[in-house]
Amino acid sequence: MIEKHASATWTGSLKDGHGVIDSQSGALSGISYTFATRFEDKKGANPEELIGAAHAACYAMFLSALMGGEKIAAEKIEAKSTITLDPATEGSPTVTKAHLTVWARADAPEAKIRELAEKAKEGCPISKLLKAEITLEVTVG
Repeated sequence: MIEKHASATWTGSLKDGHGVIDSQSGALSGISYTFATRFEDKKGANPEELIGAAHAACYAMFLSALMGGEKIAAEKIEAKSTITLDPATEGSPTVTKAHLTVWARADAPEAKIRELAEKAKEGCPISKLLKAEITLEVTVG
């Protein structure tokens, strides 16, 4: 089993307080986040952006692995995951959707790349973790 961790510390009230995010590897260290960076589009970190980064990174690696299993060398894969947070959900804000936008270049038929891209969407460990609708848009070039 592989275990990784990150932590967050929050100080103060919801709207006036602030938090700090740290990760085990040190890649995230003292990353600040606030109500405004999450709900008011102020520049800075927020949980949904971090989830999107994790989803995009996981997806790109998993698609590369699937391609490799088919003896297809991926020249380049660019993945973006847009996370939708509905702040008005009854009870509490809810992540409702993750939309993957993917561009892939490889020496393989476009139909095969699209097939593997769809399999990666379903099989990526972070996709499995999310309990939200996950959609995909693929560009092969």
